Amino acid sequence: MSHAVSLLRAARLASATKPFTARGGFKRERCEGCRLVASHCMCALRPSVNTRAAVCLLMADIEPLKPTNTGWLIADLVADTFAFGWSRTEVDPALIALLSDPAWDCYVVFPGEYAAPERVVQAIRPCAARQDGAPRRPLFILLDGTWSEARKMFSRSPYLNHMPVLSLTPTGASQYRLRRSRCGEHFCTSEVAAWCLDLAGDAAAGNTLRAYLGVFTHHYLQAKHQLPVIPDGAAHQRLDEAVAQQAMPGRA
Repeated sequence: MSHAVSLLRAARLASATKPFTARGGFKRERCEGCRLVASHCMCALRPSVNTRAAVCLLMADIEPLKPTNTGWLIADLVADTFAFGWSRTEVDPALIALLSDPAWDCYVVFPGEYAAPERVVQAIRPCAARQDGAPRRPLFILLDGTWSEARKMFSRSPYLNHMPVLSLTPTGASQYRLRRSRCGEHFCTSEVAAWCLDLAGDAAAGNTLRAYLGVFTHHYLQAKHQLPVIPDGAAHQRLDEAVAQQAMPGRA
């Protein structure tokens, strides 16, 4: 089943002038559904979650092509995930239409120190409503790329300038182990999305996304080192528990 990130990846591949080769990792043929080799495919483990919130990914040029990208995991779980390639000079009209839709209460998720103080918030508006009184759903805009790419997207996207900047204060260290980061306080895109879901009242979905990242990490690293998947290991158990919690009555 195609989702926003897989469609963006396909479009990016179609426009490429030369084949994309991921750094490191493994060179064997990958599953189109999860980007892992067939022996470590995790498509059958994809959970179904319910969320009030939606996610809009603004993705740097080759980010959709990277097998370690975790925006893909968000799109796997959150049905209302939108994905657009970022360009300084060209803006997709569909992106502007999405951000202008009164159904959404939009937030740019970025560290508050890079924004004007009057734009910075630490929580979402709990009772945001449209002019007709209908509730607006939170739409979290995540800048998906390296840290330098994300800063460029934040500073050079004037259509985001009127929106509040949601500044997160996560506790603990990132669990992402598939790429190196120069800054220990940086988190991967799916981790940021999970915290956003928590703030929107979708905590069960946020926990499921964290557990799903853990399973993806396990499958990816086992494949990279040519080791078998451990289906009854800690990562899979955490995902089973999160999915069970998501299914409990009254859970969002």
